[in-house]
Amino acid sequence: MNTASLNALPRGFRFAATNCGLRKAPNLDLGLIVSDEEVTAAGVFTQNLAQAAPVVLCRQHLRNAASRIRAIIVNSRNANCATGEAGVAAAETTSQALAREIGCDAEQIFVCSTGVIGLPLPVERILNAVPALVKAADRTVEGFSGFTRAIMTTDTRPKWAASRCTLSGRTIRLLGCAKGAGMIHPNMATMLAYIVSDAAIAPRLLQRALNLTVRGTFNSITVDGDTSTNDTLLALASGAAANRTITRPDADYRRFLTALENVCRSLALQIVADGEGATRVIEIEVCGAASDDAARQVASTIAGSSLVKTMFAGADPNWGRILAAAGRSGVKIDPRRANIYLGGILTCRGGVEHAFSEREVHRRMLRDFVPVRVELGPGRGRACMWTCDFTADYVHINASYRT
Repeated sequence: MNTASLNALPRGFRFAATNCGLRKAPNLDLGLIVSDEEVTAAGVFTQNLAQAAPVVLCRQHLRNAASRIRAIIVNSRNANCATGEAGVAAAETTSQALAREIGCDAEQIFVCSTGVIGLPLPVERILNAVPALVKAADRTVEGFSGFTRAIMTTDTRPKWAASRCTLSGRTIRLLGCAKGAGMIHPNMATMLAYIVSDAAIAPRLLQRALNLTVRGTFNSITVDGDTSTNDTLLALASGAAANRTITRPDADYRRFLTALENVCRSLALQIVADGEGATRVIEIEVCGAASDDAARQVASTIAGSSLVKTMFAGADPNWGRILAAAGRSGVKIDPRRANIYLGGILTCRGGVEHAFSEREVHRRMLRDFVPVRVELGPGRGRACMWTCDFTADYVHINASYRT
C-alpha cells in the first residue's frame, strides 16, 4: 500500500503495530485498530467447537456492545487456544488493559490471536506493549500497513483491499485486511479478517450485510480442508462519512453491500493465492444442479479433493478426478450428463472423454488462475468455489510448523 492510497483510509480509525516479543525483533506481532469514537460492529466466527479464548470473548463483547465498540487488538505467533483458564484470563486482561489506555469499558474491545495452538500465551509481553501501541496509533498508510503485517503467520505477503461507494451524496470508504494461508476451509470464518468503513449503518444491518457477504466470499474458499480454532471476521463502521444512517435494506444498503462484497471477495481470493505452498488459484464453477445448495456441495467436494488439488500442482488434465469427486459429493447426479471444462477447454462430454489437446490444456493449467466448469444437467442451481493446488511445499511448511 503506497502513500497515494491515503484516500482509501476510512475516517474515524487509527492503526498501529509493534513487536512485543512474541516473535524475534523486528518482526511485528501485535496490531491495533482504534476508533476515535464509539462505532458499530458486526462479526462472524469459527464454527469449530474447539474455540480459542479470544473468540469466546469477542462473541460476548459483540453481543453486549455492538453499537459502541472502540478497538481491536491482535497478536500473532500464539493462538491462545486450548490454554484453559489462564488463556481466558489473558484475553480478558488484554481487553481491560487496552480499555484503560483509551478510556472505555473492557467489553468495547475485541481481542484476537493467531498462531500455534496449545502454548501458554505470555500475556505480560502484550500488556507491556499496550501503552506505547496506543500512543503510536495514527491515521496513516504506514500504520495500516504495519497492522496488516503484524497479523501474519505463514502468509508470504500482506493482504488488503479497498472499495468505495456513494450513499446519500456522501463518499463512503471501506478498507479491509486479512491473514490466512493454511487452516483454510469454508465454515466461517476461515482466517482473521478486519474491515473498517466510515459509513453510518445500524448494527443489525451491518451484521446482515456481513452474513450475506460471507457465503460467496470467505465461505467459498478452501486451501486444506481445515477450519481453524481462531477464525474471526470483524467489521466496524464509524459513521464519520455522515451519510444518512442505513436502517433498512434500501438502495443505499444494496450499494454498501456491493462495496463490502468487493472487499471480501478480493481478500478471500488473496488468501487462496497465498495458500501454503500454492502456485495457482483454481475456480470451480458448478452449474446445472437441482439447486444452488446442491451445486455448492458438489463444488466444495471438488475444491477440497486432494487428488484434484495435486492434479493441478502437476498441471495434469486428469478430468476423471473431478468427475469422481462430483460423484461422491452426496448430491444425486447423473454422470452421463456431465460436461467438464479445464481452462476453458471441453475435456469431458456426457460423462466420457471429449477429444482435446493434452499439450494445450496442460499449458493453460500452468497459469496463475485456472477456471474449471462442471455442467451437471438442465437444473438452475449454480455455485462457485475457489481453491489452490496442493504441492510438496505445503507438507514441508506444516510438518515443522510448531518446531
